Amino acid sequence: MSTIQILFKAFLSVVFCGTIIFLTLFMNQRHSLPYLFLLGNTTANKSKQKPWYFKNGAAFPHPSNETPRLFPEQMEGDRITEQLMYLPENYSDANTSRKVILAVEGLQAWHQNAGSVAFQGCPASRCMLTENEDEKTFKKADAVLFQHTSYPSAAYRPPEQVWILYLLECPYYTFIYEHGNVFNWTATYRWDSDLVTPYEKWVYYDPKVTQKRQERNYAANKTKKVAWFVSNCFARNNRLKYAQELQNYISLDIYGACGTLTCSRQDPRCFQLLDRDYKFYLAFENSNCGGYITEKFYVNGLQYNVIPIVMGARREDYRKSAPLGSYIHVDDFSSPQKLAEYLHVLDKNDELYNTYFRWKGTGEFINTYFWCRLCGMLHAPLQHKHYEDVNGWWHREGICTGNLLRNNTR
Repeated sequence: MSTIQILFKAFLSVVFCGTIIFLTLFMNQRHSLPYLFLLGNTTANKSKQKPWYFKNGAAFPHPSNETPRLFPEQMEGDRITEQLMYLPENYSDANTSRKVILAVEGLQAWHQNAGSVAFQGCPASRCMLTENEDEKTFKKADAVLFQHTSYPSAAYRPPEQVWILYLLECPYYTFIYEHGNVFNWTATYRWDSDLVTPYEKWVYYDPKVTQKRQERNYAANKTKKVAWFVSNCFARNNRLKYAQELQNYISLDIYGACGTLTCSRQDPRCFQLLDRDYKFYLAFENSNCGGYITEKFYVNGLQYNVIPIVMGARREDYRKSAPLGSYIHVDDFSSPQKLAEYLHVLDKNDELYNTYFRWKGTGEFINTYFWCRLCGMLHAPLQHKHYEDVNGWWHREGICTGNLLRNNTR
Protein backbone atom coordinates (compact mmCIF):
# COMPACT_ATOMS: atom_id res chain seq x y z
CA MET A 1 0.00 0.00 0.00
CA SER A 2 1.43 3.35 -0.97
CA THR A 3 2.15 6.13 1.50
CA ILE A 4 -0.60 8.25 -0.05
CA GLN A 5 -3.18 5.48 0.45
CA ILE A 6 -2.13 5.03 4.09
CA LEU A 7 -2.43 8.76 4.76
CA PHE A 8 -5.82 8.91 3.04
CA LYS A 9 -7.21 6.04 5.18
CA ALA A 10 -5.90 7.71 8.31
CA PHE A 11 -7.62 10.94 7.30
CA LEU A 12 -10.93 9.14 6.76
CA SER A 13 -10.65 7.50 10.20
CA VAL A 14 -10.09 10.85 11.88
CA VAL A 15 -13.06 12.40 10.09
CA PHE A 16 -15.30 9.43 10.94
CA CYS A 17 -14.32 9.39 14.62
CA GLY A 18 -14.66 13.14 14.88
CA THR A 19 -18.15 12.99 13.39
CA ILE A 20 -19.20 10.28 15.87
CA ILE A 21 -17.86 12.29 18.80
CA PHE A 22 -19.57 15.46 17.59
CA LEU A 23 -22.93 13.74 17.11
CA THR A 24 -22.69 12.14 20.55
CA LEU A 25 -21.97 15.47 22.19
CA PHE A 26 -24.72 17.13 20.20
CA MET A 27 -27.35 14.57 21.21
CA ASN A 28 -26.34 14.83 24.87
CA GLN A 29 -25.97 18.61 25.03
CA ARG A 30 -28.32 19.97 22.39
CA HIS A 31 -30.63 21.56 24.94
CA SER A 32 -27.88 23.45 26.72
CA LEU A 33 -25.18 24.38 24.22
CA PRO A 34 -25.67 27.59 22.21
CA TYR A 35 -25.36 26.12 18.73
CA LEU A 36 -25.42 29.30 16.75
CA PHE A 37 -26.13 27.66 13.42
CA LEU A 38 -29.21 25.86 14.78
CA LEU A 39 -30.63 27.76 17.72
CA GLY A 40 -29.05 31.16 17.35
CA ASN A 41 -27.12 33.04 19.99
CA THR A 42 -29.50 33.40 22.93
CA THR A 43 -27.68 36.51 24.16
CA ALA A 44 -28.01 38.08 20.74
CA ASN A 45 -31.67 37.10 20.56
CA LYS A 46 -32.32 38.63 23.95
CA SER A 47 -30.59 41.84 22.91
CA LYS A 48 -32.91 42.07 19.91
CA GLN A 49 -36.01 42.16 22.11
CA LYS A 50 -37.84 45.47 22.00
CA PRO A 51 -37.69 47.55 25.18
CA TRP A 52 -40.71 47.12 27.42
CA TYR A 53 -42.27 50.46 26.45
CA PHE A 54 -42.83 49.32 22.84
CA LYS A 55 -45.92 47.39 21.84
CA ASN A 56 -45.04 43.73 22.55
CA GLY A 57 -41.77 44.89 24.12
CA ALA A 58 -40.20 42.52 26.62
CA ALA A 59 -36.77 43.92 27.57
CA PHE A 60 -36.79 45.42 31.07
CA PRO A 61 -33.87 47.23 32.74
CA HIS A 62 -31.77 45.72 35.52
CA PRO A 63 -30.40 47.60 38.54
CA SER A 64 -27.26 49.44 37.52
CA ASN A 65 -24.51 51.38 39.25
CA GLU A 66 -23.81 53.42 36.13
CA THR A 67 -24.22 57.17 36.40
CA PRO A 68 -27.86 57.84 35.43
CA ARG A 69 -28.74 60.21 32.60
CA LEU A 70 -32.07 61.47 33.85
CA PHE A 71 -31.85 65.25 34.15
CA PRO A 72 -31.14 68.04 31.65
CA GLU A 73 -27.79 68.67 33.29
CA GLN A 74 -26.75 65.07 32.63
CA MET A 75 -27.77 64.65 29.00
CA GLU A 76 -29.15 66.57 26.04
CA GLY A 77 -32.46 65.55 24.51
CA ASP A 78 -35.71 64.56 26.16
CA ARG A 79 -34.15 61.58 28.07
CA ILE A 80 -37.51 59.79 28.02
CA THR A 81 -36.19 56.39 26.95
CA GLU A 82 -33.27 56.71 29.39
CA GLN A 83 -35.74 57.35 32.21
CA LEU A 84 -37.95 54.44 31.08
CA MET A 85 -34.96 52.08 31.15
CA TYR A 86 -33.53 53.28 34.46
CA LEU A 87 -33.43 51.14 37.56
CA PRO A 88 -31.17 52.27 40.41
CA GLU A 89 -28.52 50.12 42.00
CA ASN A 90 -29.77 47.82 44.79
CA TYR A 91 -33.41 48.40 43.79
CA SER A 92 -35.68 45.52 44.77
CA ASP A 93 -39.46 45.22 44.64
CA ALA A 94 -39.29 43.30 47.91
CA ASN A 95 -36.90 45.43 49.94
CA THR A 96 -36.93 48.97 48.53
CA SER A 97 -38.97 51.47 50.54
CA ARG A 98 -42.06 52.89 48.89
CA LYS A 99 -42.01 56.53 47.73
CA VAL A 100 -45.11 58.61 48.45
CA ILE A 101 -46.31 61.15 45.86
CA LEU A 102 -48.86 63.76 46.96
CA ALA A 103 -51.09 65.37 44.30
CA VAL A 104 -52.19 68.57 46.01
CA GLU A 105 -55.02 69.38 43.58
CA GLY A 106 -56.40 65.88 43.94
CA LEU A 107 -56.10 62.73 41.85
CA GLN A 108 -59.28 63.18 39.83
CA ALA A 109 -57.51 65.64 37.54
CA TRP A 110 -54.91 62.94 36.87
CA HIS A 111 -57.53 60.25 36.27
CA GLN A 112 -55.80 58.15 38.91
CA ASN A 113 -56.75 56.45 42.15
CA ALA A 114 -54.89 56.57 45.43
CA GLY A 115 -52.45 53.75 46.03
CA SER A 116 -50.00 51.91 43.78
CA VAL A 117 -52.14 51.01 40.76
CA ALA A 118 -50.52 53.70 38.58
CA PHE A 119 -47.14 52.01 39.00
CA GLN A 120 -48.09 48.44 38.19
CA GLY A 121 -45.88 47.09 35.43
CA CYS A 122 -43.23 49.79 35.86
CA PRO A 123 -39.56 48.80 36.19
CA ALA A 124 -39.52 50.76 39.45
CA SER A 125 -42.95 50.25 41.00
CA ARG A 126 -42.33 51.00 44.68
CA CYS A 127 -44.37 54.21 44.75
CA MET A 128 -47.87 55.23 45.79
CA LEU A 129 -50.18 58.18 45.12
CA THR A 130 -52.14 60.13 47.69
CA GLU A 131 -54.26 63.29 47.72
CA ASN A 132 -54.55 63.60 51.47
CA GLU A 133 -53.07 66.96 52.47
CA ASP A 134 -53.12 66.61 56.25
CA GLU A 135 -49.89 67.54 57.99
CA LYS A 136 -48.88 63.94 58.74
CA THR A 137 -49.30 62.79 55.12
CA PHE A 138 -47.63 65.91 53.78
CA LYS A 139 -44.57 65.41 55.95
CA LYS A 140 -44.07 61.81 54.86
CA ALA A 141 -44.51 62.54 51.14
CA ASP A 142 -41.33 62.17 49.10
CA ALA A 143 -42.70 64.33 46.28
CA VAL A 144 -45.47 66.90 45.92
CA LEU A 145 -47.03 67.39 42.50
CA PHE A 146 -48.60 70.71 41.43
CA GLN A 147 -50.66 71.49 38.34
CA HIS A 148 -51.92 74.96 39.16
CA THR A 149 -51.39 77.51 41.92
CA SER A 150 -52.54 75.76 45.07
CA TYR A 151 -49.78 75.59 47.68
CA PRO A 152 -49.84 73.78 51.00
CA SER A 153 -47.99 75.47 53.80
CA ALA A 154 -44.24 75.19 53.37
CA ALA A 155 -43.82 75.56 57.11
CA TYR A 156 -43.67 71.79 57.55
CA ARG A 157 -41.97 70.92 54.28
CA PRO A 158 -39.23 68.32 54.86
CA PRO A 159 -35.86 69.42 53.45
CA GLU A 160 -35.51 66.43 51.08
CA GLN A 161 -39.05 66.65 49.71
CA VAL A 162 -39.25 67.20 45.92
CA TRP A 163 -41.75 69.76 44.63
CA ILE A 164 -42.71 69.25 40.99
CA LEU A 165 -44.51 71.71 38.70
CA TYR A 166 -46.52 70.05 35.91
CA LEU A 167 -47.59 72.17 32.93
CA LEU A 168 -49.34 70.94 29.79
CA GLU A 169 -50.37 74.23 28.14
CA CYS A 170 -48.02 76.78 26.62
CA PRO A 171 -46.92 79.89 28.58
CA TYR A 172 -49.72 82.06 27.13
CA TYR A 173 -52.25 79.95 29.02
CA THR A 174 -50.44 79.32 32.30
CA PHE A 175 -50.09 81.36 35.48
CA ILE A 176 -47.37 83.55 36.85
CA TYR A 177 -46.53 81.77 40.10
CA GLU A 178 -46.45 83.80 43.30
CA HIS A 179 -43.74 81.57 44.73
CA GLY A 180 -41.39 80.98 41.82
CA ASN A 181 -38.50 79.64 43.86
CA VAL A 182 -40.10 76.63 45.58
CA PHE A 183 -39.89 74.01 42.82
CA ASN A 184 -37.22 71.35 42.45
CA TRP A 185 -38.34 69.67 39.23
CA THR A 186 -40.49 70.59 36.25
CA ALA A 187 -42.68 68.34 34.09
CA THR A 188 -43.64 69.99 30.78
CA TYR A 189 -43.47 69.36 27.03
CA ARG A 190 -40.17 71.28 26.81
CA TRP A 191 -36.96 69.30 26.51
CA ASP A 192 -35.23 71.32 29.22
CA SER A 193 -37.77 70.05 31.77
CA ASP A 194 -36.71 67.41 34.26
CA LEU A 195 -39.58 65.14 33.20
CA VAL A 196 -40.45 65.81 29.56
CA THR A 197 -44.16 65.16 29.02
CA PRO A 198 -44.90 65.48 25.31
CA TYR A 199 -48.28 64.85 23.74
CA GLU A 200 -46.65 61.97 21.86
CA LYS A 201 -43.19 60.40 21.60
CA TRP A 202 -41.86 58.78 18.42
CA VAL A 203 -39.12 56.14 18.81
CA TYR A 204 -37.39 54.26 16.01
CA TYR A 205 -36.90 50.51 16.32
CA ASP A 206 -33.40 51.05 14.96
CA PRO A 207 -32.06 54.64 14.94
CA LYS A 208 -30.08 53.78 11.82
CA VAL A 209 -33.24 52.85 9.90
CA THR A 210 -35.44 55.92 9.54
CA GLN A 211 -36.91 55.25 6.10
CA LYS A 212 -38.61 52.19 4.65
CA ARG A 213 -39.82 51.35 1.18
CA GLN A 214 -43.60 51.53 0.98
CA GLU A 215 -45.59 49.32 -1.35
CA ARG A 216 -48.68 51.50 -1.12
CA ASN A 217 -49.50 54.60 -3.17
CA TYR A 218 -50.82 56.99 -0.51
CA ALA A 219 -52.12 59.38 -3.15
CA ALA A 220 -54.39 56.81 -4.76
CA ASN A 221 -58.08 57.77 -5.00
CA LYS A 222 -57.59 61.07 -3.16
CA THR A 223 -59.54 63.79 -4.94
CA LYS A 224 -59.10 66.81 -2.64
CA LYS A 225 -56.14 68.94 -1.65
CA VAL A 226 -56.05 70.47 1.86
CA ALA A 227 -58.32 70.17 4.91
CA TRP A 228 -58.39 71.90 8.29
CA PHE A 229 -60.57 71.28 11.35
CA VAL A 230 -60.52 74.39 13.54
CA SER A 231 -62.72 76.01 16.19
CA ASN A 232 -60.58 78.85 17.64
CA CYS A 233 -60.66 81.70 15.14
CA PHE A 234 -58.63 84.13 17.26
CA ALA A 235 -55.36 82.30 17.87
CA ARG A 236 -52.38 84.43 18.81
CA ASN A 237 -50.29 83.36 15.82
CA ASN A 238 -52.81 84.54 13.19
CA ARG A 239 -53.07 81.05 11.76
CA LEU A 240 -56.52 81.76 10.29
CA LYS A 241 -55.18 84.72 8.31
CA TYR A 242 -52.39 82.52 6.94
CA ALA A 243 -54.88 79.81 5.96
CA GLN A 244 -57.21 82.29 4.27
CA GLU A 245 -54.35 83.59 2.17
CA LEU A 246 -53.35 80.03 1.33
CA GLN A 247 -56.90 79.51 0.02
CA ASN A 248 -56.17 82.01 -2.74
CA TYR A 249 -53.66 79.62 -4.28
CA ILE A 250 -54.89 76.10 -3.53
CA SER A 251 -58.14 74.37 -2.64
CA LEU A 252 -58.47 74.38 1.16
CA ASP A 253 -61.58 73.12 2.95
CA ILE A 254 -62.01 74.62 6.43
CA TYR A 255 -64.33 72.71 8.76
CA GLY A 256 -65.69 74.17 11.98
CA ALA A 257 -66.41 77.61 13.40
CA CYS A 258 -63.82 79.36 11.23
CA GLY A 259 -64.91 77.91 7.90
CA THR A 260 -67.91 77.17 5.74
CA LEU A 261 -68.03 73.40 6.26
CA THR A 262 -69.22 71.45 9.28
CA CYS A 263 -68.04 68.12 10.63
CA SER A 264 -67.70 67.39 14.33
CA ARG A 265 -64.25 66.21 15.37
CA GLN A 266 -66.03 63.87 17.78
CA ASP A 267 -67.52 62.09 14.77
CA PRO A 268 -65.01 59.46 13.55
CA ARG A 269 -66.41 59.81 10.04
CA CYS A 270 -64.79 63.25 9.79
CA PHE A 271 -61.32 61.82 10.03
CA GLN A 272 -62.29 58.91 7.82
CA LEU A 273 -63.16 61.59 5.28
CA LEU A 274 -59.76 63.19 5.83
CA ASP A 275 -58.00 59.86 5.43
CA ARG A 276 -59.87 58.92 2.27
CA ASP A 277 -60.18 62.16 0.32
CA TYR A 278 -57.47 64.64 1.29
CA LYS A 279 -53.75 64.80 0.60
CA PHE A 280 -52.76 67.47 3.14
CA TYR A 281 -53.90 68.61 6.58
CA LEU A 282 -53.18 71.90 8.36
CA ALA A 283 -51.78 70.97 11.77
CA PHE A 284 -51.61 74.57 12.99
CA GLU A 285 -51.10 75.16 16.73
CA ASN A 286 -52.87 78.07 18.43
CA SER A 287 -49.56 79.53 19.62
CA ASN A 288 -46.02 79.66 18.31
CA CYS A 289 -44.02 78.49 21.32
CA GLY A 290 -40.79 76.52 21.41
CA GLY A 291 -41.43 72.79 21.77
CA TYR A 292 -45.21 73.18 21.80
CA ILE A 293 -46.50 70.39 19.51
CA THR A 294 -49.91 68.92 20.31
CA GLU A 295 -52.38 66.31 19.09
CA LYS A 296 -53.13 68.57 16.11
CA PHE A 297 -49.94 67.19 14.60
CA TYR A 298 -49.52 63.76 16.15
CA VAL A 299 -53.13 62.56 16.13
CA ASN A 300 -54.99 64.64 13.54
CA GLY A 301 -52.03 64.53 11.17
CA LEU A 302 -49.69 61.57 11.48
CA GLN A 303 -52.36 59.12 12.58
CA TYR A 304 -53.96 59.45 9.15
CA ASN A 305 -52.59 59.01 5.65
CA VAL A 306 -52.17 62.70 4.93
CA ILE A 307 -49.16 65.00 4.97
CA PRO A 308 -49.39 67.43 7.92
CA ILE A 309 -48.51 71.06 7.23
CA VAL A 310 -47.30 72.44 10.55
CA MET A 311 -47.21 75.83 12.22
CA GLY A 312 -46.34 76.39 15.86
CA ALA A 313 -43.04 75.17 17.24
CA ARG A 314 -39.74 75.82 15.52
CA ARG A 315 -38.42 73.70 12.70
CA GLU A 316 -35.75 72.20 14.95
CA ASP A 317 -38.41 71.19 17.48
CA TYR A 318 -40.30 69.22 14.84
CA ARG A 319 -37.05 67.70 13.55
CA LYS A 320 -36.29 66.41 17.04
CA SER A 321 -39.80 65.16 17.78
CA ALA A 322 -41.31 63.85 14.55
CA PRO A 323 -40.46 60.96 12.22
CA LEU A 324 -38.01 62.02 9.54
CA GLY A 325 -39.66 63.43 6.42
CA SER A 326 -43.21 63.17 7.75
CA TYR A 327 -44.42 66.79 7.52
CA ILE A 328 -44.09 70.19 5.82
CA HIS A 329 -43.26 73.29 7.92
CA VAL A 330 -44.64 76.67 6.86
CA ASP A 331 -41.37 78.31 7.89
CA ASP A 332 -39.68 76.62 4.94
CA PHE A 333 -41.61 78.92 2.61
CA SER A 334 -41.48 82.69 2.32
CA SER A 335 -45.25 83.04 1.86
CA PRO A 336 -48.49 81.04 1.66
CA GLN A 337 -48.25 81.36 -2.12
CA LYS A 338 -44.85 79.64 -2.19
CA LEU A 339 -46.20 76.89 0.05
CA ALA A 340 -49.16 76.38 -2.29
CA GLU A 341 -46.84 76.12 -5.28
CA TYR A 342 -44.96 73.29 -3.59
CA LEU A 343 -48.20 71.52 -2.65
CA HIS A 344 -49.26 71.62 -6.29
CA VAL A 345 -45.96 69.93 -7.22
CA LEU A 346 -46.62 67.14 -4.72
CA ASP A 347 -50.21 66.82 -5.88
CA LYS A 348 -49.08 66.13 -9.43
CA ASN A 349 -46.24 63.76 -8.53
CA ASP A 350 -47.30 60.60 -6.67
CA GLU A 351 -43.72 59.38 -6.32
CA LEU A 352 -42.63 62.59 -4.60
CA TYR A 353 -45.81 62.66 -2.50
CA ASN A 354 -45.15 59.13 -1.25
CA THR A 355 -41.68 60.04 0.05
CA TYR A 356 -43.45 61.67 3.02
CA PHE A 357 -44.66 58.25 4.20
CA ARG A 358 -41.36 56.36 4.19
CA TRP A 359 -41.19 56.70 7.97
CA LYS A 360 -44.10 54.31 8.44
CA GLY A 361 -43.03 50.97 9.88
CA THR A 362 -39.68 52.22 11.20
CA GLY A 363 -40.85 52.84 14.76
CA GLU A 364 -43.89 53.70 16.82
CA PHE A 365 -45.44 56.30 19.07
CA ILE A 366 -44.87 55.05 22.59
CA ASN A 367 -46.62 55.59 25.88
CA THR A 368 -44.17 57.75 27.83
CA TYR A 369 -45.36 56.33 31.18
CA PHE A 370 -45.11 59.49 33.26
CA TRP A 371 -45.77 57.70 36.54
CA CYS A 372 -43.17 55.01 35.85
CA ARG A 373 -40.52 57.59 35.07
CA LEU A 374 -41.39 59.69 38.09
CA CYS A 375 -41.16 56.68 40.38
CA GLY A 376 -37.79 55.63 38.98
CA MET A 377 -36.37 59.13 39.36
CA LEU A 378 -37.51 59.37 42.97
CA HIS A 379 -35.56 56.19 43.67
CA ALA A 380 -32.44 57.59 41.98
CA PRO A 381 -29.69 59.21 44.04
CA LEU A 382 -31.18 62.52 45.15
CA GLN A 383 -30.58 65.34 42.68
CA HIS A 384 -30.18 68.50 44.75
CA LYS A 385 -31.62 71.21 42.55
CA HIS A 386 -34.29 73.85 42.56
CA TYR A 387 -35.47 76.65 40.31
CA GLU A 388 -34.56 80.10 41.54
CA ASP A 389 -37.31 81.58 39.36
CA VAL A 390 -39.58 79.11 37.58
CA ASN A 391 -41.48 82.03 36.02
CA GLY A 392 -38.34 83.35 34.39
CA TRP A 393 -37.52 79.87 33.12
CA TRP A 394 -41.01 79.19 31.73
CA HIS A 395 -41.86 82.63 30.36
CA ARG A 396 -38.42 83.79 29.29
CA GLU A 397 -38.07 86.01 26.24
CA GLY A 398 -38.12 84.26 22.89
CA ILE A 399 -40.01 81.17 24.01
CA CYS A 400 -43.22 82.36 22.35
CA THR A 401 -43.90 84.82 19.55
CA GLY A 402 -47.07 86.26 18.05
CA ASN A 403 -45.98 85.41 14.54
CA LEU A 404 -44.15 82.51 12.93
CA LEU A 405 -41.17 81.36 14.97
CA ARG A 406 -37.82 82.14 13.45
CA ASN A 407 -34.38 82.36 15.05
CA ASN A 408 -35.68 81.97 18.61
CA THR A 409 -33.41 80.72 21.37
CA ARG A 410 -34.33 78.93 24.55
